[in-house]
Amino acid sequence: MSNLELKLPPLALVLLIGALMWLTNWLWPTGAWHFSDLRQAGVGFVVAGVLIAAAGVWQFRRAATTVNPMDPNLSSSLVQNGIYRFSRNPMYLGFLMMLIGWALWLGSLPALIWLPVFVIYMNRFQIVPEERMLLAKFGDSYCEYCRRVRRWF
Repeated sequence: MSNLELKLPPLALVLLIGALMWLTNWLWPTGAWHFSDLRQAGVGFVVAGVLIAAAGVWQFRRAATTVNPMDPNLSSSLVQNGIYRFSRNPMYLGFLMMLIGWALWLGSLPALIWLPVFVIYMNRFQIVPEERMLLAKFGDSYCEYCRRVRRWF
C-alpha cells in the first residue's frame, strides 16, 4: 500500500470525499437534522476551514517554502510560527473543517462516515510520508517541533 503514499493531492481527496458525501446523502436520504441553524453552522465550519488552510499557505509563502504536498523534499525551511504553533497540518485541518461544514450543509448523518475515511487516509498516505521526509531533512529540529505541536490540533 506504500504505492499510495503522496499520490493523491489532498485537495483532490477533499473533492472526492465531498462528492462521496453528496452521493451518500442522495442514495441514503435521512432528512435534515433537527437543528434550525444547520446550514449556517455548515457555512461557519467551511469559512473557518478556509481561513485555517489559508493561514497555513500564507505562513509557507512567508517562509518561501513549497506548498506542494506531493514532494515534501522540496521544503526549504521548517515552518514553526503562526498557525504552525498550534497544528503541524493546518491546511489538512482546514480541509477537514470544510468537509464537516459540507456534511452540516447537507444535513446528512450518513455522510459523516466519510470524515474518518479522510482522516485515516491523510494520516497514512500523506502525513506519515511527509513526516518521514521532514525528519530526514530537518532532524532534531523536526523532532522537537513534533514534541511541542500536535499533528492535527
